[in-house]
Amino acid sequence: VKKKRILYKMKKLKFIIIGCGRIGNRHAEHISNLGELVAVCDNIKSKADSLSEKYKIQKFYNIDDLLNSNIDFDVAAICTPNGLHAEHSIKFLNKKVNVLCEKPLALNTKDCGDMIMAAEKNNVRLFAVKQNRFNPPIVKLKELLQENKLGKINSIQLNCFWNRNFDYYNNSWKGTMDLDGGTLFTQFSHFIDLLYYFCGDVSDVKGFSNNFQHDTIEFEDAGVVALKFLSGTIGTINYNVNCFNKNFEGSLTIFGSKGTLKIGGQYLNELEYQEIENMDTITVDKGNAPNNYGKYFGSMSNHSLVYENLIDVLNNNSSINANAYEAMKTVEIIEKIYKEIRK
Repeated sequence: VKKKRILYKMKKLKFIIIGCGRIGNRHAEHISNLGELVAVCDNIKSKADSLSEKYKIQKFYNIDDLLNSNIDFDVAAICTPNGLHAEHSIKFLNKKVNVLCEKPLALNTKDCGDMIMAAEKNNVRLFAVKQNRFNPPIVKLKELLQENKLGKINSIQLNCFWNRNFDYYNNSWKGTMDLDGGTLFTQFSHFIDLLYYFCGDVSDVKGFSNNFQHDTIEFEDAGVVALKFLSGTIGTINYNVNCFNKNFEGSLTIFGSKGTLKIGGQYLNELEYQEIENMDTITVDKGNAPNNYGKYFGSMSNHSLVYENLIDVLNNNSSINANAYEAMKTVEIIEKIYKEIRK
């Protein structure tokens, strides 16, 4: 039995990627380091061709063709536009394939629920990409909260100030209501996830939004939101993608009865302020660089840690870092916000 267990730990998982855009290329890089990439699929032939050629693997232009092929794989990484996540994930879940879905899990909680039910019905795993949970300051803050080092959390403040220019939205699914869904889904869902991660469910929302500088997109480019959590904690979100020329800040500040702590930088990657009862100054590792997409930057590049956790879960039944239910909670909070600010 011991020998079989060791072999099981060493199993090299086989992956496919659905969606060969920038984030799909990022996934391919990490899969090639930690597992085996066996095929890619994209309905834009040039994108599938490019990724297929780079890794010398099979390519498909249609998901059903891939599903009906004789290719053997363990996990499908869904890297398609937001509005297609549910449809594409469920196709593979219903074929009894494990799925890793990029953020957001879907654009509404009903679709998230359908995805979770499909995974449960077919006895496979549905993983969600929540890479900001691996940022060293975030890991430390979660640890402090679990140990009650900050006391009762009275309030939390989230600032998301980034730049997304005309080129970002030009000739793209980004900026459309049906495939993108909104700034909180595409740019800042990782940040909203942390509000749930630290403070739990949201009971009440108030807020305002506007589109100030992006005439070609179908939703807001800025918003201010006030939140009340079931725990009694109150919070604010101030966000926009109108920062001149480049990203400015992604920060989160928690005010507790025993301490105050701010995580800042552009991508929640720096421990900027701390004053905690009976505690010396905390230091954390620098962490990974942000995702570099050429003309703009995204969140911290922690996809390698996402994949390490996925592989550990599937091979060793370890604890999952971010389950699909938590990913659905992120979508639920964003839904509540949009219901308020889009009235």
